[in-house]
Amino acid sequence: MKVIISYPPLREGLHPTLGQNRQFQWFHNPSFIYPMVPASAATMLSNCGHEVIWNDAIAMQWSESQFWDFVSREKPNLVFFETKTPVVKLHWKIIERLKEELPETIVVLAGDHVTALPEESFANSKVDYVLSGGDYDFLLSNLVESLEGKADLEPGVWYRKNGEIKSTGPFSLEHDLDSLPRIDRELTNWRLYGEHLFIKKPHTYTMAGRDCWYGKCTFCSWTTIYPRFRVRNHELVLDEIEHLVEDYGIKEIFDDTGTFPAGGWLKRFCNGMIERGLSKRVTISCNARVGSMSEEDYELMAKASFRLLKFGLESSNQKTLDRLNKGTTVESIINSCREAKRAGLTVHLTTMVGYPWETLEDAKRTLELSKKLLREGSADMLQATIIIPYPGTPLFEEAKENGWLETLDWDEYDMRGPVMKTPIAQQEISRLTQGLYLSFLSPRFVARTLLTIRSTDDLAFVMKAARAVLGHLKDFAKGKKRRTS
Repeated sequence: MKVIISYPPLREGLHPTLGQNRQFQWFHNPSFIYPMVPASAATMLSNCGHEVIWNDAIAMQWSESQFWDFVSREKPNLVFFETKTPVVKLHWKIIERLKEELPETIVVLAGDHVTALPEESFANSKVDYVLSGGDYDFLLSNLVESLEGKADLEPGVWYRKNGEIKSTGPFSLEHDLDSLPRIDRELTNWRLYGEHLFIKKPHTYTMAGRDCWYGKCTFCSWTTIYPRFRVRNHELVLDEIEHLVEDYGIKEIFDDTGTFPAGGWLKRFCNGMIERGLSKRVTISCNARVGSMSEEDYELMAKASFRLLKFGLESSNQKTLDRLNKGTTVESIINSCREAKRAGLTVHLTTMVGYPWETLEDAKRTLELSKKLLREGSADMLQATIIIPYPGTPLFEEAKENGWLETLDWDEYDMRGPVMKTPIAQQEISRLTQGLYLSFLSPRFVARTLLTIRSTDDLAFVMKAARAVLGHLKDFAKGKKRRTS
């Protein structure tokens, strides 16, 4: 069977953060994260003898005409899209055209939005199958085998039959991650991907687990598709890293597990990096959780050649952290940043504004804490977003119950502005978000950053980071209004 795994172009001039992303935003300055689960799906299908075509038209920055010429030429048996809330309506339109031009082609959707609302896409498009849950690499492989009469459908598949929408039942997370094949990076065009966070080239991604071992934050869309955490054996992850270093010359890796494993797994992994000599050949960055690691853990990570940790600050108001079920305190955020920095690690913070219960003074406290951590050198980078309640999350249900939702037009859930009622005006929210990014431009922070430049790689990294900040200032330009239908 000929299968295309695709991210079709959606809006020319803007770049959607779609593949391998837990939130969504249109970027002016493109940043493409390697979509690990679809890449795993492509590898599994290829290993089973199917003809697989990787078509990330977003990362390749194709025009719509390039995409449609490609589809018309290839005439696939099946096309797979990963979708998210703010672009699901655009995907429905693409499906309509696909079915008009290639009526026999089977179309499959997956992702957190269709997991939360699977029947909606059948009502609004001619999609053939929806794969719910996060293991859609396993499910897509199973579906293709089922279409060829070689397997029964697993739980978690939605489909049409005799004009009715049916399901094989709730999705399962019983798949063994250790059974996954090593991703075919050539098939999935790995060179397309990278962010401003990387310093060295060549660089790539790994994914030790799915997805976050804490998994209780009320705003996270990936708790919808990964309600239970699983992690691969640390030796298999080390084997993969060794393969990337030996066969691809990789010098830097970002592990995109929602929260990197802690405790005994982390210690075994770090010691393995040191014992295999990998700590001298490649650096690693990852998502981490404040308060989950000791100062000794950070020191071991630094010895194992970890470089950067992404911490979720989210807010400097304890009442907000508690309402989000973060399980952290403002004090633990500050302490974790300082301990990681003392160990020699780079700290990247993520923050959010636009909470329905936060006043302008509350939001300013988050801005001030972020500035303080950057100013004193306890943090190095920052990412600011507007909180969006994605369907399927506890926050979305809370917003419905409290009458906070301004709209159910999914096009509006793209972080151009808040979709929940808030005491803060939309222009002020945009100003706050820009203020977070402007923290980078303080004289002390700029001076300290310039003093870190030791090589051309460092200089290139600083330039990329500067472009990213300027791009984000444009992303959150003041006064953006909702689109009207």
